[in-house]
Amino acid sequence: MAALAATGVLLTGCTAQGQEAPEEPAASQEEPAPEETDDGSGGETEEPAEEVLLSFGDESEQVRELQARLAQRGHFTAQPTGYYGDVTVGAVSEYQRAAGLDVTGEVTESTWAALTEATSDPTEDELFPPQQMMGYGDNSEQVRELQARLAQRGHFDGNPTGYYGDVTVASVSSFQRAAGIEITGTVFDDTWAALTERTTQPTEEEMYPPLEVPEVEPESELDERCLTGRALCVSKTSNTLSWVIDGDVQMTLDVRFGAEETPTREGEFEVYWKSRHHHSTLYDSPMPYAMFFDGGQAVHYSEDFAANGYNGASHGCVNVRDEAGIAALFDEVREGDKVIVYW
Repeated sequence: MAALAATGVLLTGCTAQGQEAPEEPAASQEEPAPEETDDGSGGETEEPAEEVLLSFGDESEQVRELQARLAQRGHFTAQPTGYYGDVTVGAVSEYQRAAGLDVTGEVTESTWAALTEATSDPTEDELFPPQQMMGYGDNSEQVRELQARLAQRGHFDGNPTGYYGDVTVASVSSFQRAAGIEITGTVFDDTWAALTERTTQPTEEEMYPPLEVPEVEPESELDERCLTGRALCVSKTSNTLSWVIDGDVQMTLDVRFGAEETPTREGEFEVYWKSRHHHSTLYDSPMPYAMFFDGGQAVHYSEDFAANGYNGASHGCVNVRDEAGIAALFDEVREGDKVIVYW
């Protein structure tokens, strides 16, 4: 902006000089010598404005190089795109301020000269960094394919679920270590390329292996709080959930609970909200047939539990792996029904 301001002053000054009449008649009618430039005001001649090389709206490979060089100096944290937008204006301004240059947000000759002197020629990876394709919290068919391909290489022991959680992070890290790729636990395009080169397109059975839901024996001794009214009776001792009405067990499902750092709370609660197609905003994961009973804790179906059994844990919820069973239960349970969680 300072360069634009300087240009504006220069143009205004030129116009003023061309329009201003001398205060006194000239002593001679002879034209001044060509080398005389003093207008009689005693001021100095304005320096011409510096050329602007790159500015807002430009799109080119030089802009990409600019962004990569700014990243070397810690002033550009996004990935180079080659487009000079608001982020690049801010990054250039920060660099100019740090380098003691006029802060304009535009790349002038002096800014470019200072930046190139302070940086090295960007590498190909700096100009075109790897793109993230999948990472923690993603839930998609591509994640399911990723898990099936990792299983082909012996880096994923469970059944594919489509959810990118802690198990998938560890599996991706294991593959990256074996393939000599930077270990991030996240799938960038180089990791995906290496994995697809070493595996075949997963079959339907590899993507969706048959899941066996074991039969569950009803709890022999229910907590006495479950024996009156309508209650979801959840036993941590037997890993079961019993749907009980006036002391009669209507249904029993096997369940799993939260890990040590995120335990499922014990006590007497009630269902305060039901959400058939719920999706967790905190963990970015699906929670179908969710019946909330205490804060964010709920009884809900878990595909990971269905696929991998007790080789995992929830974030505090009561996981059910029998989808048909919990679908029927969801239709039976009402808001206000008791939930008893006990040992």
